[in-house]
Amino acid sequence: MNGTTQMEFTEEQIKRYSRHIILKDVGGKGQKKLMDAKVLVIGAGGLGSPSAFYLAAAGVGVIGILDFDTVDLSNLQRQILHATKDVNRPKVESAKETLQALNPDVRVIVHNERLTASNAFRIFKDYDVIVDGCDNFVTRYLTNDACVMLGKPNVHGSVLLFEGHVSVFDAKKGPCYRCQYPQPPPPGMVPSCQEAGVLGVLPGIIGTAQAVETLKLIIGIGSPLVGRLLHFDALNMRFREFKLRKDPLCPVCGDDPSITQLIDYEEFCGLRRDGEGEE
Repeated sequence: MNGTTQMEFTEEQIKRYSRHIILKDVGGKGQKKLMDAKVLVIGAGGLGSPSAFYLAAAGVGVIGILDFDTVDLSNLQRQILHATKDVNRPKVESAKETLQALNPDVRVIVHNERLTASNAFRIFKDYDVIVDGCDNFVTRYLTNDACVMLGKPNVHGSVLLFEGHVSVFDAKKGPCYRCQYPQPPPPGMVPSCQEAGVLGVLPGIIGTAQAVETLKLIIGIGSPLVGRLLHFDALNMRFREFKLRKDPLCPVCGDDPSITQLIDYEEFCGLRRDGEGEE
C-alpha cells in the first residue's frame, strides 16, 4: 500500500482508487492527501465541469462549486456536468448531483452566489486550492487578489475560439495573475465565448489540465505550472510554454504592494458586471 495500511481505507475505496494507490509517486499517502483536501471550483461551466468531474473521480474530499447561473441549452455543447434534463436548473444543483453520483465519497458544497469583494474571503478561506474557471476579467482579478492575500494557489484557465491556456498563480512561489496582466484590456476588446464562440471540446482539455495541476499541488508531486503558462492551439494541435516572471512592482504581490485589500473590481475593469459567468 506504499506506506499506508489497509485499515485507512474501506475495501470499496481501495478498489475505487487502486490505480492511484499503485502509482509510486501517489500511493496510499497521496490518496489520503486527496481525500483530506478541499478545493473550490469557480464556475460550473466549460472549465469548471471537467475540473470538478476529475477532482471528484480522484477522491478530493471536499469540492466547493461557486456559480449563480442556471443551465441553458447552449451550455451543453461543452459543460459536461449538466444534461438536457437540467436546463433551467441552478448549475450548482446539477453539478452537485452529477459529482455525488460519480463518487459518493466526495462532499460537495454549493455556493449559489456571485463572487464579490464582500464574500470572497469568507468563501475562499476554508479551501486549500482555488480553481478559476470564470470567463470575465472582474472575477479573474478578484480571484487573484483574494488568493494572494490569503496565500492560496490559484489554478487559472482560459479559453476562446480554438485556443486556451492554463497556469498556476501562487504568489508564495512565483508570479500572480497581475504580474502577467497588470491592467485589464479595454471593455469590449476581448470577446467572450458567448460572443465569439468556442470549440466545445477545448474547455475539456484546459479544464482537465487544471485538474492535473490541482492534484499535483495537493499531493506535492511533479513541477506545477508556477511561473509558466501552457498555451494550447487546437487547430494545429500544438502546445507551447511561456515563462512568467514575478514583478517586484506588482501592486498586489510585489515588494511594496499598494493593494492590500479587495477593491471595486467592476470600476477597475471599467465596466458594470452583469453576472459571474464561466467558460
